[in-house]
Amino acid sequence: MMDKLTVRRSILVLTAAISFLHYGSTQEDGEVYKGKYLGKFNAYHHQVSGDVYAVDEYTLLLTSFSYDGNGADTFFWAGATNRPGPQGFIVPNEWGITNVLDRYFNKDITLTLPDNKKITEIKWFAIYDLTSQNTFGDVYIPEEFDPPAPQKISQLTKRSHNVSSESIVIIDAKTISIPQFIYDGQGADTYFWVGSGPQPSSKGIKVPDEHGYLDPLRAYNSEDVIIQLPGEMTVFNIDWLSIFDVETKTNFGSVVISNGLNVPPSLVKVKKHAKAYPNCIQLHKRYHVSWEIFGPAITIQLAGQVGEDEYMAFGLSGSQERSQMEGADVTIAYLIDTRGYATDYNITAKAPCGKVLGQYRGVCKDELVGGLDSNQLHTAVREDGINVITYRRTLISSDPGDKEYPTDRPVYIVWALGRLDENKEPSFHDVYPKGDLKLVLNRTEHEYNCMDFTESDQDLSEPWEKAEIFDKSIRTFKAWIGPSGGKKGYQGMTGQTSTGLAWYINGQLIPELYLRRGLTYNFKVHGGNNPHSATTYHPIIITDEPHGGYDRLSDTAQSKVRVLAGVEFTRRGRPRPTAVGPLCLGKHNGRDRRLDDDFPTFKKFNRTLVVNCESEESGILEVTPNSTWPDTVYYNSFTHANMGWKIHVVDAYAKNGAIAFRLSWLVGVLAVFFRIL
Repeated sequence: MMDKLTVRRSILVLTAAISFLHYGSTQEDGEVYKGKYLGKFNAYHHQVSGDVYAVDEYTLLLTSFSYDGNGADTFFWAGATNRPGPQGFIVPNEWGITNVLDRYFNKDITLTLPDNKKITEIKWFAIYDLTSQNTFGDVYIPEEFDPPAPQKISQLTKRSHNVSSESIVIIDAKTISIPQFIYDGQGADTYFWVGSGPQPSSKGIKVPDEHGYLDPLRAYNSEDVIIQLPGEMTVFNIDWLSIFDVETKTNFGSVVISNGLNVPPSLVKVKKHAKAYPNCIQLHKRYHVSWEIFGPAITIQLAGQVGEDEYMAFGLSGSQERSQMEGADVTIAYLIDTRGYATDYNITAKAPCGKVLGQYRGVCKDELVGGLDSNQLHTAVREDGINVITYRRTLISSDPGDKEYPTDRPVYIVWALGRLDENKEPSFHDVYPKGDLKLVLNRTEHEYNCMDFTESDQDLSEPWEKAEIFDKSIRTFKAWIGPSGGKKGYQGMTGQTSTGLAWYINGQLIPELYLRRGLTYNFKVHGGNNPHSATTYHPIIITDEPHGGYDRLSDTAQSKVRVLAGVEFTRRGRPRPTAVGPLCLGKHNGRDRRLDDDFPTFKKFNRTLVVNCESEESGILEVTPNSTWPDTVYYNSFTHANMGWKIHVVDAYAKNGAIAFRLSWLVGVLAVFFRIL
């Protein structure tokens, strides 16, 4: 737990230069909570003015701060003497720099005391000129001052479904930590739930889970969970936090949120989004959809807090009984520069679009599968990190491949967020629903359940350590297929988009291989041998470009790729894979793939995988790198892009040799040195 609080303080320090009123935390009275008030500057010279707050024990917030900039040698200055004087220390400015102060006019800035000094260790903070030893303005720290800090409150009450926790910690005005949280996951429709009043009730609001989802809660087994209150909501607006089942209106366990908590303000930025249509549902912390039906058409607006290379997907399920991607009729919406797209897609398999035995299968544009693009784009804008794309389509499309948007019954929907690949096509989604979602589109009473977006600088996820196979004794590699490992796995290690599957070589996720020219190596390939499968047919190939998916490229694109191994050409010049073998597929044993990012290392992630092989036999790819091979080549899938990674082609295994050379050089230098002595 202390590690997380330490991380939190680090975030406060790192973001201290950000203007605080862009963030802030709304109190019950509607005022923006800025921390604990220290007072106004006592103004003496050079038009110093403003208010000073303690954000936490290390950080000060100056609001409406002014100083004319005319001092000769003037700094932010603090000390522990009875009044400002030469015995003090410089406080770096809002950028962490100790330059002479420039002019400020009505600015809001945050300052962090240097060298881990605390506000409780000083008696005053001043605008001070070192040369003239004049104080231009100051504020005094009250005796026994108690700065804002994370506050421990009670544990969750143990009522039902094994709900329990250790003492809950209010980290800041919007962030709540639930240490060692336990819940059996067996509730009918259960959420993190907050509200006002003497006890939990159905008059509450959902809080996104630790990953930003608003799906019913999964099972938790003694896990440390951190949640963030949505929109402008803060701990000052609520009286309790509950694990609450909406369907049965039952409180499984709860805790009272005390009034007047002395906690830091939140560094979360609230991003306002204007209400455009009367119906809106929050799909995820980062994504919501709103709509209106008028006459024979529906207008849909997708709003997502996404990157410039990300897409938003929304559409009707491929099943009338559940939310199902296969068979779905979806819109893929994104922007490239200032141009927006809301393209009609058909999903026949969870795979990139490509030809399987002459027919397009996977996530394909309607136009490729014999249909029509039924969407009419209205507007597409990107502002402050939010894409807002509006499009219109008829409820009953003239394209027989499209699904009808019903007005007389609920309908199951699907949605996702993900990255566009190098061809501006949707790659495997990063964010998607884990359960079924049914909407009533033609509501008699409008319902708007969407929240403002929030953003913080708390993405501290580091990619897993890259693996290497650098061993001259290894001449055989076993290659099989497994999950790509989310943002810490394939995406984080390569910087490329992912199809959701990746190569495992000798048990390592996409290791970088070192092959020596002139030696022969064998790859035992277990990538699937059923060409009818759009998802699990992956002959291995080696080329001079990093993406793979050679079979899906146009003739022009193929002509620009040098194939080094794994492909032969027919008499008609068509490519045909040679390294085809029965499938070995690694899967999670009943665990939600969206939790991949929770694993700190690949080793821990790998322990959750179960590998099933269709046969002990394998396809064989034999390669002998020679002098014509580039120094860097890539192993990948013949059918899908972005599943493999680098092969370094070397003339000698020189890593150890380089180390030995450095050691011998160092020994020689030391010998000369001692002889001189």
